[in-house]
Amino acid sequence: MDNNDKYYIEIKNKLIDNEVYKRVKEYSINRHDLSTYYEVGKILNDAGKHYGEGIIKNYSIKLTKELGKGYSTTRLKNMRKFYIFFKKSPAVTDKLSMSHYEQLLILNDINAINYYINQCLNNNYSYRKLHEIIKSKEYERLPESTKLKLINKEEMSITDLVKDPIVIKNSLNKEEISEKVLQELIMEDLSSFLEQLGEGFTFIKNEYPIRIENTYNYIDLLLFNIKYNCYVVIELKVTKLKKEHIGQILIYKNYIDEHIKTLNQNKTIGIIVYKEGNKYLLHYSFDNKVFATKYIII
Repeated sequence: MDNNDKYYIEIKNKLIDNEVYKRVKEYSINRHDLSTYYEVGKILNDAGKHYGEGIIKNYSIKLTKELGKGYSTTRLKNMRKFYIFFKKSPAVTDKLSMSHYEQLLILNDINAINYYINQCLNNNYSYRKLHEIIKSKEYERLPESTKLKLINKEEMSITDLVKDPIVIKNSLNKEEISEKVLQELIMEDLSSFLEQLGEGFTFIKNEYPIRIENTYNYIDLLLFNIKYNCYVVIELKVTKLKKEHIGQILIYKNYIDEHIKTLNQNKTIGIIVYKEGNKYLLHYSFDNKVFATKYIII
């Protein structure tokens, strides 16, 4: 028996043992799956060094014939990639399935992978939801300052995880995007909008009325952030960011602080969602209580 057969038999036995284990140890199936795929990946890596890339296709054909579906060339390559990528990394957790890791292995940035792993753990994301947020380039849309904080494991503020740009689907197929239409599109897929703002955002009301002297004004969206224990005023703008937009949201933010906020709640945050930026205003006009981010319509 040459080494080619030895590698194959070792791989087949591990996969058979894993299938048997699944029937007996229901409570820890996922952990055993990952351990098996990691070990198979190592053997495949060693076999490839001796017999070349074609050996994986050869093993796939034999495994499929002897064990059934589930051992395609792509799946075996993913097992090998799983081993290579994570052999020196502490990021592997058995709370995610191999299907999750197959989505993550498309990426080459370990910082992005760690971010998406944490998102899955914190939000109980399925692998389908993970695929969705990776496809939307959620990590890439984070500010560079936020990425640095994540790498250095620094404490986050409420606006650090706001995506830039916010992606809004034109589910109503509107040709003209006014502020009213923009609000309608957001309300059509509110959960996606809240997720793109970050953690802990909950919806209170759109067109929230406030009375300043004898005039009623309407806040586009009023939210509350459970994690940071504060109200959040959202203003929507379909033009270039202007200084009067900042003045407007400051008035609304201060109104909520004075008339709505309770003593045990933190100060209100203002977020302007705008179409086109203004470098001067972005540089000089914002502090840690007012934030601005662009939107795009798809």
